[in-house]
Amino acid sequence: MKNILVTGGAGFIGSNFIRYMLESSPDDYIVNLDAMTYAGNMDNLVDVEDNKHYRFIFGNICSWKLVSDIIKVSRIDTIVNFAAESHVDRSIYKDDKFVRSNVVGVSVLLDVARKQGIDKFVQIGTDEVYGSLEDDSPSSIEIDPLKPRSPYAASKASADLLTLSYFHTHKVPVCVTRSSNNYGTYQYPEKIIPLFITNIIHGKQVPVYGEGRNVRDWLHVEDNCRAIKAVLDNGKPGEIYNITGGNEVRNIELTEKVLTLLGKKDWYLFVDYVKDRKGHDWRYSMNCNKIRNELGWEPQIPFEDGLKSTVKWYERNETWWKRLIK
Repeated sequence: MKNILVTGGAGFIGSNFIRYMLESSPDDYIVNLDAMTYAGNMDNLVDVEDNKHYRFIFGNICSWKLVSDIIKVSRIDTIVNFAAESHVDRSIYKDDKFVRSNVVGVSVLLDVARKQGIDKFVQIGTDEVYGSLEDDSPSSIEIDPLKPRSPYAASKASADLLTLSYFHTHKVPVCVTRSSNNYGTYQYPEKIIPLFITNIIHGKQVPVYGEGRNVRDWLHVEDNCRAIKAVLDNGKPGEIYNITGGNEVRNIELTEKVLTLLGKKDWYLFVDYVKDRKGHDWRYSMNCNKIRNELGWEPQIPFEDGLKSTVKWYERNETWWKRLIK
């Protein structure tokens, strides 16, 4: 039995992780600390809010006293940190919130974890810290140098390095996970897949940067949750684990897949090619042999099946996302 502090648990991946943990490890107790910024949504966890093994606390990870009090009162022995500002476009135009949440907030969590003697600290990272790859470049592995190219990626790389420093300097039992692009239910509508789905349902075109040739790897959020639990249970302290779906797709190909699932056979008529993002990374690709070989994890949801079920979920849950769009 673990007493787990999940930070940022009202967001997309965090809420899916909490739901997964309550189902797969029903004896664990979970405290969800979330500052409820724009991407936090209480509706994401309405189905578990009465679970006696779950508690929500409104607050910011940058508050040392709050985090310390929660750990003491709830006898927290494990921390999983999802809390982060995560949208690249937002970071390009204003990065102060990214530095505060993604670096200062992580510093607070690590300092409290050190002083309170936490058994395990898992920092949730991203493939974007490795930087942009060419089409013929080998997939990134955990020991590759970090080359972040956006303020968001730089803040996440800083958080990873800070986390690992606490293992080497203070022997805090930390692990870092780096996942590829997640998709699935309860994802905020500004992200590419739910944005495209909701735009089409509203009769709007979908915006595609440049020519849509950029490559991303797609990982279903449920597969990511299983991987994070594997790291939580058996990950070796001080180690990094790449988590990927093995589904590298160009953005224009993803656009075709989503729009076709929505019944748009002439999908290209619904595409609005827009000016490319500043410093747009060309390709992300990671090798996840380490987590496969050491922890026995592998993705279980084929991309075509996961994408189809995701489209259906958004079609059936307009009441969830319409308020967010407004």
